[in-house]
Parts: sequence; C-alpha cells; structure tokens
Amino acid sequence: MLYIILFILFILLFIFGMTIIRFGLFNLSGNKLKGWLTKLTSTPLKGMVTGTFVTALLQSSSAVMVITIGLISAKIMTFPQSIGIILGTNIGTTFKTELITFNLDAVLVPLAIIGAILTFFKNIKLRSIGMATFGIASVFTAMKGFELLAEPLTALPFINNFIISINDNLLLSLLTGAFITAIIQSSTAMTGITMGFLTAGLLQLDAGIAIVFGANIGTCITALIASIGGGKESRLAAFAHVWLNVGGVLLCSPFIPFLAKNAHLLASEVMVQLAHISVIFNIVSSVIVLPFATKFGEMILRLHGGSKTN
Repeated sequence: MLYIILFILFILLFIFGMTIIRFGLFNLSGNKLKGWLTKLTSTPLKGMVTGTFVTALLQSSSAVMVITIGLISAKIMTFPQSIGIILGTNIGTTFKTELITFNLDAVLVPLAIIGAILTFFKNIKLRSIGMATFGIASVFTAMKGFELLAEPLTALPFINNFIISINDNLLLSLLTGAFITAIIQSSTAMTGITMGFLTAGLLQLDAGIAIVFGANIGTCITALIASIGGGKESRLAAFAHVWLNVGGVLLCSPFIPFLAKNAHLLASEVMVQLAHISVIFNIVSSVIVLPFATKFGEMILRLHGGSKTN
C-alpha cells in the first residue's frame, strides 16, 4: 500500500512540475503567445509551425489547445485557423518526451534549491525562471521515483498480473494509456510512468509504444472539457483534436511490432527509443494530414457542425 501511495505522490509531483514549468514559461513570454496564435495561422502550414513552437515553449499541448479554444470562444480566432495549430501541438508536445530522457540526477538538488530561491524574488522574470527551474527538478525527481518504484510495485500480485496481461495485448495497452491519461490529464506523465517500467525491464517495448499511442487519445479529454459552453467553433476544434489523434493511432498501430523490432536503430536506451518513436508517430500523423487540412476541417464540419458555424 505504501508503494502505491508513493507512486501516486510521484504522479502528482510530475504534474505539479509540468504545471509550474508552463506557468513560468508563459509568464516569461507574456501575451506574445496569444498574438502568435492569432496572427501566424493564415495557412495550415503556418499554423502547424506556430502550434509546434508554442507547444514546445509551454511544454503542454493541452494548455495550447485550451488557449486556442478560448480564443475561438472569444471570436478572436476561427475554427479553420485552429486546424494548423492542432497539427502542431502534437509535434510540439514531443519535446517534453525527449526532455525527460536526459539524466539530470547529479544536478536535481541544486536545480530545486536555485529554483525555490528565485521564486521569492519580486522581479517577474527571475521568479518565472525560478518556477521553470524548480518545475524541471520536480519532473526529473518524479521520473526517478517512477523508475525506483516500478519493481516493488510489480511485486504486488494484481499489478504484476496486469503488467503481464498488457505485455501480451497491444489493444489493452493502448486502452490503458488512453484511460489513465484521461484521468491524470497528462500524456507526458503517462509516458514517464511507462519509461519507468520499461527501464526496470518489466514492460515490453511494444506494449510501451501502444500505451504512448493511447495517451495521445486520452489527452483529448482536456480540449473536450475546455470546449464546453464555448460555442460551436470551440467544439469543432476539440473534435478535430480527437479525430486527429484517434486517426493517427489507427493508422500507426499496425506498425507497432515493426517499430519495436527496429527501435534499436534509433537509440541504445529503451526509454530514448520510446521517446524517438513518439516523435516519429506525432510528426507522421500531422504531416500526413497537413496537405488535406482544409478537407479535414470540412469533414469535422460535416460530422459535428453542419455547413455553418457561429
């Protein structure tokens, strides 16, 4: 029971770290991000590049989707403008996945101390840098916790049986990733947990890939919640996000065994292999849709909004 409580605490620490990193970076950039989102979306390609950059900066695809839906609700942006951004958020979020593969164990304590001290400064820039620094220390501490707790947790019979079952069932792995991500509201946290079990040698890579694919679906719940009460175009943007992620997973899932078999060509460490595969998946999903972005938007209109939007 103690291990489960500690594991939940590490999940909360991870999400806390990602949240204050986002706040710190958002404070540093001020309102420029909203300006970029509204001005640099005249074409799907510009929107995708902008969405990728802003998501990488904010370290959260969900945050960018919430901002985008808020701008649509305020009539500052239209649904067609959001298509490129949606494509970009999926690429930008992979920067987080790559980030958490770095080994910062030796500097975690200094980072946490420096970050904590800077948060007490009155200067907004120093305080924001402190938030981002402390957040990074929190995220990497949580990652270390996932890794250390993976083996003790699998000693528990019900968790051990569950790990064995998802190792032999890619569909169950995918659904697990989607379900847990929908609950904890962070695909990156789900990826971090998966990396912990992979590093401990308790989870097979193909199951890990399926979990990460499923996490892309689970993260859509944030946009759906944000769109409630925001008007028809806000709902269309949320549905577009869902369809993009579900479609990408359906398209790429048959290739999971191939990706797992050839992952050693990408990197030597299994967690880095998973991070690289996540990048490939999200880039491929978005780039395939990009030439058909207008048609994709029209499909969403037909399915969820009719021929007119408000």
